[in-house]
Amino acid sequence: MRTIRYQEIANTLRERVLREGPGHVLPSESELSAEFAVSRVTVRRALETLRDDGMLDSRQGFGWFVATAPFQQRLGRLDTIESQLSARGIDAERRILEFAFEQAPTHVAAVLGTANVLRVKRLNLADGTPFAVVTVWCPAELGQHLSRRDVERKPFYELLGVQLHGASQTIGAAAASDNDATLLAIPAGSPVLRCERTTTSVDGVPILLSEHIFPAHITEFTVDLPHDEPSIVPAGLRLVD
Repeated sequence: MRTIRYQEIANTLRERVLREGPGHVLPSESELSAEFAVSRVTVRRALETLRDDGMLDSRQGFGWFVATAPFQQRLGRLDTIESQLSARGIDAERRILEFAFEQAPTHVAAVLGTANVLRVKRLNLADGTPFAVVTVWCPAELGQHLSRRDVERKPFYELLGVQLHGASQTIGAAAASDNDATLLAIPAGSPVLRCERTTTSVDGVPILLSEHIFPAHITEFTVDLPHDEPSIVPAGLRLVD
């Protein structure tokens, strides 16, 4: 029985998908169309076949990628990405890309109140899949005893020997730079989530500034919103002893 062309393409792509990790981004429809010498309509039908089988998914700005459950991170308490992933049975790994004592960029110096910092850039992986590019700055005097091996094995929170008060985090949308796209194995310009976090000690002094870049198609943040009990005191009244 003759196999329809889009089915042949779907079968070929199916074999490729089985070799790739979750979240892996496929070539664009135009590139696949040129590779198989067929129309984009035929390619899209092949891709939709694999989507219907639960093997692929698609997002605006990313195109098609190997289906995966998003990496969820709960916000509301100071925690590391790795500990949250490990708690769910996911193998969390950090690869140190850069480790340097240097002069702080202007915005970093303004936050940390120092001109000299330790800067560490790393790639975080979950079950072998890249999911975050993280850059951390800390005052040089706090990090002077640390080595590249130290920050590869443990988070800064456990290494600095400083009692922590908490952190302030800002999350926004951005487009992946060429370098970040290469590290995360996504197309340049793809949507990413950019998180900037300032961690403070118990005396209110900023001790860490970090930037986290997450691919938007496999990242979700979850926030618990407790409901405050309404006051029984009418507005404008004041209780006195």
